[in-house]
Amino acid sequence: MRVGIGYDVHRLRAGRDLILGGVAIGHPTGLDGHSDADVLTHAVIDALLGAAGLGDIGKLFPSDNPKYKDASSLALLSTAAEAMRAAGYRVVNIDTTVVAEEPRLHPHLHQMQDNLARSLKVDVAQVSVKATSPEGLGALGRKAGIAAHAIALLEET
Repeated sequence: MRVGIGYDVHRLRAGRDLILGGVAIGHPTGLDGHSDADVLTHAVIDALLGAAGLGDIGKLFPSDNPKYKDASSLALLSTAAEAMRAAGYRVVNIDTTVVAEEPRLHPHLHQMQDNLARSLKVDVAQVSVKATSPEGLGALGRKAGIAAHAIALLEET
């Protein structure tokens, strides 16, 4: 068994779609980044890669590579999952938390869970997606950005 931890944070800015767990969420601002800036999916990718000893998202998908400009993070997750399987591991479970003052994410959590599970090619019961508010504290509480944490448990195949 191997455990990996992932974390990502991006600032919010006007003129971008807000994508979390592959779900487009109606909001006046979106996350700023090279790809679609999906912090939830990026945290899952880092957790998987870390657990499998394959580095991090920047190593596999460098932000200076134009190939990944505006890329779907779910597609990147599928590629990372293939690399994890090629390294001899399978997902036991993934647990995640999104930290956002707004928007309220509860109505979207199940779709995020489904999207992540489909990209990982695992049963939806192996993926947990939760959300919490920073209760007005810090930059996230001032609605400057959104963050996500993920933990992946893998086992050798």
